[in-house]
Amino acid sequence: MTILERLLDQIAGNAERATPVDVRIGGHWTVVALEVDGKLRGGLSSTLGGGDDDHHHGGRMPVRDAGALLDYSAEALAALAQSESMLEASVGLATINALLDVELARCVDVNAAEVILERGADRNVAIVGHFPFIPRVKRVAQEMWVLELNPRPGDLPASSTPEILPQADVIALTGTSLLNHTFDNLIAHVRPEAFVVMLGGTTPLSTHLFDYGIDALAGTLLEDPVAAILAISQGATFKQILGKRLVTIFNET
Repeated sequence: MTILERLLDQIAGNAERATPVDVRIGGHWTVVALEVDGKLRGGLSSTLGGGDDDHHHGGRMPVRDAGALLDYSAEALAALAQSESMLEASVGLATINALLDVELARCVDVNAAEVILERGADRNVAIVGHFPFIPRVKRVAQEMWVLELNPRPGDLPASSTPEILPQADVIALTGTSLLNHTFDNLIAHVRPEAFVVMLGGTTPLSTHLFDYGIDALAGTLLEDPVAAILAISQGATFKQILGKRLVTIFNET
């Protein structure tokens, strides 16, 4: 069973009782809100992909049923996480995140950057994706690599993954690896003893991910979905999203 199939199975019970309320695909973030047992829930995902250059002239449609997504069942919205369209997958992951029953007792208010800085001191660190804390990690790590699908100066291309990840003691994977379906390939190159953090607003706060080699989940709870929807609708970056709480769950086994 793939990790996405596992997550869909985990949220199936809540999805049966859920009614979609809102779907917003912002310039940077996607948010889905659903009502479950009379309570509004919200989930985040990065917004990835926009379709072909001629999408506004009637080319390929990155969201096939744009304008009618609220006619979907919650199960159908969540299943979009498996779509090859990155925009649809963004909606699917946001739906999954909204429907997850997070183990709140295990959530600690620790920022992912602090976890990586502590674990990565004097060790080899690989970071998949670009994050603002990279210069801080570089100062404390013995060696640091940044792997990117779209490399910036100083980055390594994603094709270097098989060479770099086996050398890393601490690895930071962005939750968007679930969106672009690169997670399985990345985790396959990780040494069993390496410490792996999945981070970012897309990260599902599901302890099932621990069964796939993740040691810490650094994600986001939407405590005020209405505030988040308003901000994301107006083009909010992550820092501008209101009503969120950053938490980390550690694998205690």
